[in-house]
Amino acid sequence: MIEPDGDDETLAEAFWAVARRVRHRTRDALAPWDVTPSQARALAALTRHGVLRPGALAEHLRIAPRSATEVVDDLQARGLVERRPDPNDRRATLVALTAEGTRTGSAIRAARQAEADRFFADLDPVDRDELARILRTLRG
Repeated sequence: MIEPDGDDETLAEAFWAVARRVRHRTRDALAPWDVTPSQARALAALTRHGVLRPGALAEHLRIAPRSATEVVDDLQARGLVERRPDPNDRRATLVALTAEGTRTGSAIRAARQAEADRFFADLDPVDRDELARILRTLRG
């Protein structure tokens, strides 16, 4: 148990409180683009992995394929992604970023990084490195 405020807060409670703050700040950072966190994550996955089948995108996002379809539908309606036929399988579809999707994804990434830098600014570099090590260990 830790007692950051002297109120017998458990480690899990402190973790979830910080996670909520990060989630709220991330949502605020995404506001200029009017995208949901799931849409932002999809743009990031497509930036990182390139053109993907919807099922592979769902795996990267760790969501159900039906949910990935909804995310892709929303992004396509906004002109951020496009569906293409898979040249290796006529029955399959690929999802690719448009030029606007690439620009938006880059801007979102920069905004999220700036927000993370502000959020973790109170930690000295040694503590940031240690926190990063601990989180990577827990992530598995």
